[in-house]
Amino acid sequence: MRIKDRLPRETGRDYALRILKENIIHMELEPGSRVSENELSASLGLSRTPVREALIELSKVGIVEIYPQKGSVICPIDFKMVDQAYFLREVLECEVVSIACQEITEEGLKALRANLAQQEEFARTGGGSTDATFMDLDNAFHETLFNIAGKPMIFRLIQDVVIHFDRIRNLTIRYMTPSNIVQQHQAILSAVEDHDGALASALMRNHLSKFRGIEHELREQFPGYFRD
Repeated sequence: MRIKDRLPRETGRDYALRILKENIIHMELEPGSRVSENELSASLGLSRTPVREALIELSKVGIVEIYPQKGSVICPIDFKMVDQAYFLREVLECEVVSIACQEITEEGLKALRANLAQQEEFARTGGGSTDATFMDLDNAFHETLFNIAGKPMIFRLIQDVVIHFDRIRNLTIRYMTPSNIVQQHQAILSAVEDHDGALASALMRNHLSKFRGIEHELREQFPGYFRD
């Protein structure tokens, strides 16, 4: 499991929740794997209470199953839950990118272009000069669009729910390779630059739905990750 430093003023519960979510999304904690409160507490330098609270929070959205006296298990990927998380992102992000086309400023364009430059370097070199994963850069691109549209709080609010979709996104990135994702982001940026809300929304819908066409391949390449 990958452990990152605790952020300033971050509560123990929020720290445990952030680290657990990142490791679940990036498959460091694979579907079906068991996690121990004691081991997590020791790894994170926390008492058991904030770790337990974080696990309970994840159980509420169907990512973790808690078995009293036996520990917790990371749930397999359930495409019914993925579809609901996808629906939420599709409805919100297609509208957000359309709004961004109208609200875009030079500062916003500069932020999107800088992010895409990092994505291109990552795709070319496998990491480049950044410590971020490609998915971190992908998330930052989408978050920037929410910020440009004036909806930053909505992006933060949906993060717990879309963790189901984020696991599929992570596998899709592995299957498609980052360069494919970069090309899709470049097309969305071009539509935003042209203030073409209809095109940007259509491109976003296509971008978010790519996983649907490769579900069979994902199941074959990553057996054991999915709920039947």
